[in-house]
Amino acid sequence: MSARRIACLLGPTASGKTAAALAFAQRFPVEIISVDSALVYRGMDIGTAKPTAEERALAPHHLIDIIDPTEAYSAAQFRNDALKLVAEIEGRGRIPLLVGGTMLYYMALTRGLNDLPEANPEMRADLDAEAARDGWPAVHARLALIDPETAARLPPNDSQRIQRALEVFMLTGRPLSAILKDPKKTQENAPEFVPVALEPSDRSVLHKRIEKRFDLMLESGLLEEVERLRARGDLSPAMPSMRCVGYRQAWEYLDRQIDYPTMRNKGVFATRQLCKRQLTWLRGIEGRRVVDCTSGDAMEAALEEIERAVQM
Repeated sequence: MSARRIACLLGPTASGKTAAALAFAQRFPVEIISVDSALVYRGMDIGTAKPTAEERALAPHHLIDIIDPTEAYSAAQFRNDALKLVAEIEGRGRIPLLVGGTMLYYMALTRGLNDLPEANPEMRADLDAEAARDGWPAVHARLALIDPETAARLPPNDSQRIQRALEVFMLTGRPLSAILKDPKKTQENAPEFVPVALEPSDRSVLHKRIEKRFDLMLESGLLEEVERLRARGDLSPAMPSMRCVGYRQAWEYLDRQIDYPTMRNKGVFATRQLCKRQLTWLRGIEGRRVVDCTSGDAMEAALEEIERAVQM
């Protein structure tokens, strides 16, 4: 196996990434690098479908439980951490396998980074106040006047990304869509990352999995997990960690803004929307090796593609 070709097992939520990665780890000396913006948070286990302690014991896992929910973790940080981990894992004579569904992280890793400004807390507070007064759809309409290209790909209630796009414009005077087209910083001698994509031929099958998994999360104590996080007193629903799918809806329910059936339905719908966005990103990746995650032989097909990806 080549040390400079790195397989990346990518896919939407509930596509079977974790199971396939662990099955591969039982065949080869693998260390798994998470490509997931929710798994970085400590204390957020149920709603993120974090691999269990037993699953993590099957192979070393990295970039899981690395920050507190009050903290932020950027695509730039991920890229630096992932490249460092790849080199370290290779140095141990083992095989790095990247696994996850945060496509922005994957894009940053493989295509480099633009010169984007760091977050500005004061500016974000002003935007939050504006949204509290007028609503995020109104803020989205404002973004559409400044950066119609970015606004067109964002739902009117995608508060985190709308806020970031406006923040970038206010700090640089340039639309985010224009900056993203600038030449990007890359790293010399970076490995070749080979994408193996778990995609459904029948999206309704994935939707049923999503619904079943969200119900299982609720049965397993998602509301109790969010209640513990709320009880800390230093978290708010405006934070990126609490904007994660499932946590946002559970917070609303615990705040008595919505009833239980509405919370459950909103959680399922939000997860399906996340799945849709992930698939849109995936289908824009050239050269990906597609495995139908809804077929009966999906696991074996994924294992074959991963092995083929890292062979000479």
